Amino acid sequence: MAKKQQQPEQQVRIRYPKKNEVLGILEQRLGGSRARVRSFDGKTRICRIPGRLKRYLWIREGDIVLIEPWEHSEDKGDIIFKYNKNQINVLKKKGLLELPKESEEFVEEF
Repeated sequence: MAKKQQQPEQQVRIRYPKKNEVLGILEQRLGGSRARVRSFDGKTRICRIPGRLKRYLWIREGDIVLIEPWEHSEDKGDIIFKYNKNQINVLKKKGLLELPKESEEFVEEF
């Protein structure tokens, strides 16, 4: 019998939210590179994908994204990063993904 080899744990590089950035869950695509995002600070924002990321950032409903709220309008923002499953698991371990009670029924499973 061959012994099972242990795979070394890979380092996952993660972009953490900075001072004015917020994590959120994409609720609905609205078209025209816009989406409705429920952020973890309890607000629902209409966010857009900036032109430099339009071709590279493919998002779907239920994705965890990093948004940057606009300075002049708190209910709007830009989607600047999308997290994959491995990155989401690390964010959970760090305690950064704590859902508001309204969002718990929306998210089935990350």
